[in-house]
Amino acid sequence: MLLTDTGPLVALLDVTDPYHDQGIAVLNYMSDESMLTTLPCLTEAMYMLGKSEGYTHQAALWSLWTSGRLVLHNHKPQEIDRMMALMGQYQDTPMDLADASLIATAEILSLRRVFSFDSDFYVYRLADGSALEVIR
Repeated sequence: MLLTDTGPLVALLDVTDPYHDQGIAVLNYMSDESMLTTLPCLTEAMYMLGKSEGYTHQAALWSLWTSGRLVLHNHKPQEIDRMMALMGQYQDTPMDLADASLIATAEILSLRRVFSFDSDFYVYRLADGSALEVIR
C-alpha cells in the first residue's frame, strides 16, 4: 500500500494540475500497489476537484475507490487522539487534518512511505523520530 496525500489524488485526475505528469509517472512506476488514503484527504480532494473541474473529476475519484486502486483507511479512536496531538505539535508549520491523518495512519500501520507533493512531509516526524520517505 502506498500512503497517498491529497495532492496526488487531485493531480492524477486533473490534467491542468502542474503535478499531473509527475503523478502519473509515480502511479505507473507503482502499478502493482494500491493507494491508501484517509477520509480527510479524500474529502479535501473531492472539494478541490469539484471546485476546479466539477462532478466529472469527482466521479473519477470515486472510480479509483470502487475499482480498488484507492483504499480508504478507517481511523481508530487512538489515531484521532494522535492527530490532535500532531496538529498541536506542528501548529507553527501548520499541520492540517489531512496531513495529521496520514502521519497517524503511517504510525498505526507501520508504513514508511507517502506519495505527496507537500514539502511539509520532510519536516514531520513519526512517533519514533523517523521521517517518512516522500515519493513524488
